Amino acid sequence: MVKNLYPFKNNYLEVNGCRYHYVDEGQGDPVLMLHGNPTWSFYYRNVILALRDNYRTIAPDHIGCGLSDKPQDYNYTFDQRAQDVATLIEHLQIEKDITLIVHDWGGMIGMLFATRFPEKIKRIVVLNTAAFHLPKSKMFPWPLWICRNTRFGAFLVRHFNAFVRIAARVCVKQKPLPKEVREMYVSPYDSWENRVAVLRFVQDIPLVKKDPGYDLISEVQEKLKLFADTPMLICWGKKDFVFDYHFLEEWIKYFPQAQVHRFPKSGHYILEDSGEEIIPLIQKFIRDGE
Repeated sequence: MVKNLYPFKNNYLEVNGCRYHYVDEGQGDPVLMLHGNPTWSFYYRNVILALRDNYRTIAPDHIGCGLSDKPQDYNYTFDQRAQDVATLIEHLQIEKDITLIVHDWGGMIGMLFATRFPEKIKRIVVLNTAAFHLPKSKMFPWPLWICRNTRFGAFLVRHFNAFVRIAARVCVKQKPLPKEVREMYVSPYDSWENRVAVLRFVQDIPLVKKDPGYDLISEVQEKLKLFADTPMLICWGKKDFVFDYHFLEEWIKYFPQAQVHRFPKSGHYILEDSGEEIIPLIQKFIRDGE
């Protein structure tokens, strides 16, 4: 691991017998950053560096991801992941004024946490993610379908680390990631065993009513109205082939008051493509709401 790219103290909390890694830097109102799949807290490194002089920046690695333990028998569901976040926030004794920043699976995990503890949430930043069912106008992408539903897809994910390696290339659109950055995304997933959560994240996507977690997404979707008056900043990479304009339109439908910034040349890893533009927007968004 290249330390200068991730210059943070490693903190660990035991959760269900596992070491749960998190970054906790700075003082002030808390900013909670939740990553998705197949990233880890490294995704938020530049946001942490920009905010930690004025805020308490917190970025966990979900169990199975990043520097957290990667057990083979964990309950790899987004319900459990939201419980893990709640355990961490309780451990850190944070009661209110959270700025919640979410990306990819972090959206569903974060908004599930938020609907359970709405009194803790002060504002929300949304980065190419969802907190509702697949929009009716959107087809489920076939690469995800293969990984989710076939043994061949599972083999590609677990044996070749295909999901992580391909994502580090295709999720950035403006210019390729430097090799050392790309390898930082890949390095936590360096064996069959360590890729368990990458696969389970994909397999846990609920698409039909019989799927585990489907009813929970319905519940979160219904409870989004709890945040109708919560300040929201949406920054959206328009070249994301999964979380595309169909998802953005859903966010706007639920939150017409949100500040929306579209980035036409950016992909799914929007902070890699457009972080220099987005981070000042986040800083201003937080500062204006103080």
